[in-house]
Amino acid sequence: MNKKIKIDKGNLHSFAWIVSNLPLQNLKQFALSFVFLLTLNHAYATQPTTESSTTQTTAIKSEKSRMWITIGERRFSATLAATAAAEEFASMLPLTLNMEDLNRNEKHTDLPKNLPTHKYQPKTIENGDIVLWGSRTLVVFYKTFDTSYSYTRIGRIENATDLPRALGHGNAVITFSKD
Repeated sequence: MNKKIKIDKGNLHSFAWIVSNLPLQNLKQFALSFVFLLTLNHAYATQPTTESSTTQTTAIKSEKSRMWITIGERRFSATLAATAAAEEFASMLPLTLNMEDLNRNEKHTDLPKNLPTHKYQPKTIENGDIVLWGSRTLVVFYKTFDTSYSYTRIGRIENATDLPRALGHGNAVITFSKD
C-alpha cells in the first residue's frame, strides 16, 4: 500500500507565499530543500507496509545458509558465509572428513577439490570459525587467538562453547551436512 500526498489550494497558497517572500539567493536553496523533502517522502511512501515477503526471503536465506556439523554424538549448527567458496562447499555436502589437529587450536584437512578464494585477514580467529586456507584446505578452529594469516570464509559454528571438548586432542572425524 502506497501513501499519497494530498495537495489542496491551501497548501499551494502557503507554498506560493513562502516562495514569493524569499530573497533570490535563498530561493535556490529552498527549492533544493523542497525537492529533497519530496524525494524523502516518496521513498518513505513507496516502502511496503507488510514484511511478509522480507520475512519469507530471510527464512529462505537462513535455510540455505544453514549446515550441521556432527562430531561423534555431538551435533552443532553452523551458518555458511556469503562467499562463493561457502556456496561451492555446500554443494559438496554431505561430507565426512578425517581432520588432523594442528597447534592444539584447529582441525584441518584437504578437500576433494579446490574452491574459489576470496581472502580476508581476520586478525583474530574465533572458536567455531570455519575457513579455507589456500584453495583446498578446510580448517575448523576450536580456540580463539590472534593471527596474521589470510583465509576465505566458509562459515561459523554457532554456540561453539563445547566444540573443543567435542573435538578432543588428535584427529577427529567430522561430518558436514545440510540436514
